[in-house]
Amino acid sequence: MTSGPAPRDTHRSAHFARYVLIGFFTLAPLWVTWLVFDFLLGLLAAIGTPFLLAMAQLVAPVSATLADWLRDSSFQKLVAILLTLALLYGTGLFASFVIGKRLIDMFERALARLPLVQTIYGATKRFLQTVRQPPVGGQRVVLISFPTPEMKAIGFITRILKDSDNGRELAAVYVPTSPNPTSGYIEIVPLSEVVMTDWTMEEAMSFVMTGGTNAPENIRFSQPGAPQ
Repeated sequence: MTSGPAPRDTHRSAHFARYVLIGFFTLAPLWVTWLVFDFLLGLLAAIGTPFLLAMAQLVAPVSATLADWLRDSSFQKLVAILLTLALLYGTGLFASFVIGKRLIDMFERALARLPLVQTIYGATKRFLQTVRQPPVGGQRVVLISFPTPEMKAIGFITRILKDSDNGRELAAVYVPTSPNPTSGYIEIVPLSEVVMTDWTMEEAMSFVMTGGTNAPENIRFSQPGAPQ
């Protein structure tokens, strides 16, 4: 007759599994943070790299050493990021002046004559403007009944519409999925059924990306005055 595992072996297995889980949950946030920063840094470097390669070709006849530095991947990534950030800062500063706004307006009118380009550019600009501007009631983070009437999901109001039949206000709500908020659902719900919260965008995004573990202690779950 075979006996079960010895108590000492069971204890060791439980001990090992426990600390493996602790190690995983300790390193997982660092790993996710690194993935996000690595993606952003890679994106910025990809934008700035063509400028560095062009500079390397220009300075090669004068200084071969400097040209080699500009072609080095590590140095190239660092300088590309700095140049890209400087370009973004300069563009933002220029766009805040009257002459900058006029030139950008002229550029956008020229883009409006190109149907496909205007569709992509216009849709992107409208989305970014929607995110930057406060929606109805000054609050964007809401709760809606999704996927069932008994359940609530965090969502972001992106637009207010009107019902063509009765004029009732409707809210276009983007419901992100966890842990990747860039994928989700678009739901159109009556504005009267949307529960406004006092959460900020940062708090809501942290809630989604951490699977609900990082959030304020309180949230309004139902409409004020609704029966409990």
